[in-house]
Amino acid sequence: MRVLGVDPGLTRCGFGVVEGRAGRALVELGHGVIRSAAGEDVGARLAALAAGLGLAIAKYRPEVVAVERVFSQHNVRTVMGTAQAAGVAILVATTAGLPVVLHTPSEVKAAVTGSGRADKAQVTVMVTRLLNLSVAPSPADAADALALAICHIWRGAAQARLDRALSASRGAS
Repeated sequence: MRVLGVDPGLTRCGFGVVEGRAGRALVELGHGVIRSAAGEDVGARLAALAAGLGLAIAKYRPEVVAVERVFSQHNVRTVMGTAQAAGVAILVATTAGLPVVLHTPSEVKAAVTGSGRADKAQVTVMVTRLLNLSVAPSPADAADALALAICHIWRGAAQARLDRALSASRGAS
């Protein structure tokens, strides 16, 4: 399974591509950050984000896109930009014909570190180890995006099996 993880943000949107299967070695295929200046028009920033994600999809050809689920924050301006960026990521993936899954930050942290309360440094250390990288992915937005992809590879397969089982049991009744 090849997954494009997206850590949405309007100023910095991290992306990371991981290939693998649960119980097998994971391979990092690429990562980076799509940036836009805070002073730019929001429409231009969202268009640049869409273009950057479109290029990542074309280059890495993921099978699924995992996007961090936006959660409530105290700073409304920050959550609005994050939500807008997440919406663009979902739209770009869907337009490309790719399924989109959402994972909460605590799900991702728990999958990668074993604790849903891990900090960014702990996530980066574990992503570096799990992907057998010689250098930690930087900046943290890219590491978080790789963590999203890892989370989906490990949890997505189990969730898909559960969904199939539930669907089959509904069909049998």
